[in-house]
Amino acid sequence: MRTARSLAVVLPVVAALLAGCGLQSASTFTPQAAPGAIQSIAGVDGAQVTVGSKNFTEQLILGKIAVIALQVAGFSVADRTNIPGAAPSRAGQVSGEIDMQWEYTGTGWLNYLAMPEGIPDQQEQYEAVRDADAANGISWLPPAEANNTYAFAVRSEARADLGNVTSLSDVAALPVDERTFCVESEFATRSDGFQPMLEAYGIPLGSPQGVPRENVRVLDTGAVYTATDGGDCNFGEVFTTDGRIESLDLTVLEDDRGYFPAYNIAPVVRTDTLEEHPEIADVFAQITPLLTDEVMIGLNGRVDVQGEEPADVAYAWMKSVGLVS
Repeated sequence: MRTARSLAVVLPVVAALLAGCGLQSASTFTPQAAPGAIQSIAGVDGAQVTVGSKNFTEQLILGKIAVIALQVAGFSVADRTNIPGAAPSRAGQVSGEIDMQWEYTGTGWLNYLAMPEGIPDQQEQYEAVRDADAANGISWLPPAEANNTYAFAVRSEARADLGNVTSLSDVAALPVDERTFCVESEFATRSDGFQPMLEAYGIPLGSPQGVPRENVRVLDTGAVYTATDGGDCNFGEVFTTDGRIESLDLTVLEDDRGYFPAYNIAPVVRTDTLEEHPEIADVFAQITPLLTDEVMIGLNGRVDVQGEEPADVAYAWMKSVGLVS
């Protein structure tokens, strides 16, 4: 999701493939729902809308939320969730096969628009990607509070022994031998990743007074969480809405110097679709304000930790907050 490189070469190729065979969803099951706060919209009359999503847990849940919401509002929804990767999902929307999907402000800015660096301020990042992507016929609706960005977490039971650290700046006050990190390979090597982050916080990598290289373990993404929970390192790289944060009782440290770009979740709609059916914005205006980091951690955990189906999790949450019945 976060590899900051241009998709300018990939997108035309993928778009051509999509035009030939069409996007297909691996799981089109969606529970039946009735109106709640979301009501059937007069005049929609079963107008066709195609919803897409990428194929990782959070995107599958969000995709099903969109499918359910638009069906209840009266649209005839083609479910094209579970698309394998950012390039084909973006290409599907640019080419017109996908009308709506959820995206991340940082992904749009860095990956799709190939900007050189992200913007930590969440509102500024949203406005920048909204304004720039308008030229591509893509409309970004207001984002959620949920911000699925990079972070570092500590096992909660160890915080007292580490001076009750709450922020990344607090790490600099720890003895050098306590500044131990687990990171995944991409973040360890990227130009806006681990090494410049340490420099931003005044604890440079490779320095005896900063973070010695032997204090860093490079692991697969899933192994970072378990290693952090097991005490193999004090601070592990995480994604801020991952369900394992809650299930492993990890505490996310504040990025108090604003190093990490914003990756707020936002509904993204083709501009021509939105002009034809402006009511779509009203539907998502009821959903987006409810999506916080805590909500997404809980929903993601129900799939990744408890083994529930994304569609069932989406419907149960929407029903619990009164969006549908």
